[in-house]
Amino acid sequence: MKVTDIQKIDERETRAGFGDGLHELGKTNPNVVALTADLAGSLKMNNFIKDFPERFIQCGIAEANMMGVAGGLTIGGKIPFTGSFANFSTGRVYDQIRQSIAYSNKNVKVCASHAGLTLGEDGATHQILEDIGLMRMLPNMTVIVPADYNQTRAATLAIADYQGPVYLRFGRPKCANFTTQKFEIGKAQILCEGSDVTIIACGHLVWKAIEAGKILAEQNVSVEIINMHTIKPFDGDAVLKSVAKTRCVVTAEEHQRNGGLGDSVAQILGINFPAPIEMVAVNDSFGESGTPDELMIKYGLDAPNIVSAALKAIARKN
Repeated sequence: MKVTDIQKIDERETRAGFGDGLHELGKTNPNVVALTADLAGSLKMNNFIKDFPERFIQCGIAEANMMGVAGGLTIGGKIPFTGSFANFSTGRVYDQIRQSIAYSNKNVKVCASHAGLTLGEDGATHQILEDIGLMRMLPNMTVIVPADYNQTRAATLAIADYQGPVYLRFGRPKCANFTTQKFEIGKAQILCEGSDVTIIACGHLVWKAIEAGKILAEQNVSVEIINMHTIKPFDGDAVLKSVAKTRCVVTAEEHQRNGGLGDSVAQILGINFPAPIEMVAVNDSFGESGTPDELMIKYGLDAPNIVSAALKAIARKN
């Protein structure tokens, strides 16, 4: 497939994909239990609550307690899905996740909305940009960052059948809904093939990478785009196969440069196949209040910046 062949189906919130996936799981898997810390509406959990009230636990604004309750539920064979903002799901409760979930390999699904800058006007105190790194470094933890509504829904369904703790990260605003490929945990999706540069993205930046790819195609630059929806376990084979062909790479993520997708790609390349790499990410700073679009542009997380990074990577290899 060419990058110009990738089209937007519609625009939907990725958090709605989680809500719809959770509701579907409620119908098909009696062991699925939902917990939230006073944010059921924001996490789109209301349909699950309406149809399966006996499998819903409102923990109130007590995220640390929620993680402990979730860990305990797994002992009885339940599959708990916790729902809160990404900042409260990771930074606020890192000790509880480490000690009560990851260390003992509990089958808890930590589902986190409103991640990154696109949380918007709530500002830096809510816009966590370190969470992928925090979760990725925990032994036993799987980390998934889906690209759109379709993939978030598919990932929600998939993690119910996946044994072990999972961090599922998604967002607040409506964004392009475009994925059609089958979702498989730990298996990257090659959205289009090219020969000049590889662009690897996750979350909201996948569509931005596609927009950048279309701009580059007009400049006769052949782009290979990889949707790296699973950060851990990491599909290093897909990266190495692609970069062996293009010999340079750009990563794009709504996260700090440190600790996230870019670091994962750099680590694989550094060990196996050194090649020029450029990272489109937040450069060691906190966010601020603003609309999602304004913030993504200000912090360089948009298609023009991905285009610039791609041209720079190509120049470096040459």
